[in-house]
Amino acid sequence: MLQFVKQPDHRSRVLSISAALLIVAVIGAADYLTGFETSFSIFYLLAIGLAAWFVNRGFAIFISILSVTVSLAGDLVRGAHFSNPFVPAWNAVILLAFYLVVVWLLALLRSTYCNLEGLVRQRTAALTDEMAERERLERELLEISEREQRRIGQDLHDGLCQHLTGATLAGQVLEEKLEALHLPVAADASRVVEIIEEGINLSRRLAKGLYPVEIEADGLMLALEEFADTTGKLFKVACQFHCDLPVLIHDSATAGHLYRIAQEAVGNAIKHGKATGILIRLDASEENTELSIADNGIGLPDPLPEKRGLGLRIMAHRSAMIGGVFQARRAETGGTRVTCVISALTTPPNKSL
Repeated sequence: MLQFVKQPDHRSRVLSISAALLIVAVIGAADYLTGFETSFSIFYLLAIGLAAWFVNRGFAIFISILSVTVSLAGDLVRGAHFSNPFVPAWNAVILLAFYLVVVWLLALLRSTYCNLEGLVRQRTAALTDEMAERERLERELLEISEREQRRIGQDLHDGLCQHLTGATLAGQVLEEKLEALHLPVAADASRVVEIIEEGINLSRRLAKGLYPVEIEADGLMLALEEFADTTGKLFKVACQFHCDLPVLIHDSATAGHLYRIAQEAVGNAIKHGKATGILIRLDASEENTELSIADNGIGLPDPLPEKRGLGLRIMAHRSAMIGGVFQARRAETGGTRVTCVISALTTPPNKSL
């Protein structure tokens, strides 16, 4: 078994030794002045306990012997008479045995206390390290996810969109040739070109959703506005973005996490809440910045289950990473309301996702 007995420092040992000796002297003087008929034996335990707890067992034994000696000497000096010389010796042995039992119990108690304290410190340090490692891994997973989404968004924009643009040009050339030949299928070619252009717009919106927030301070407002517009068109719901006053987020990581929280909340509202109306709000004051997403869906269960869904846990973790306070609750008027409030004092320094 590991031993974690904490050794007191030199200064505290000196003070404890001095205090124990002083207590013995004071109690011995009081014992002497009151005469041998009044016993002060119990009060010597103050010095013995102090020595056993704050110094060590050896010094506590010394104080025990000293206490018995002082007590017995005081009685003899004050004129105590015994019928048999064996009596005071017996009394002294019994008193010393009692003191030694107390010393042994206190030493055992202190050793147990120190071992438990050491184990608690060890377990606490291990738990702290484990929590820090878990947070690091979660942060890395989020960063990997963000990088992959940015890569896919860039591939959509630079690859698929460019390919579709080429197809559009080819379709336009085909349309012109068909029109030159006065063939009626030229109209069909024109329709094909329109469908491809719609595909280009859709691909760009998807790419924008995967890599939405620009570096500029107003990037979050623009991204949320475009996200609300795209969501309304894609899912045929009334999705609106309100921002009464300009909210400038200078930290790109904070802006990115806020956007992902809104994205996740809107996705949950449509997929799980069956919402037909969603309102995204971004407000700011001198004290904090608040992002809220409210919907008219079926709402969250009240109370929330202990094991929350993955989406709620991800949003809460993103909020914690930027020093925010996350809350998801059932709105009084029905539906769900998700909020993330970031204090101006806890906004992290500027760093990219």
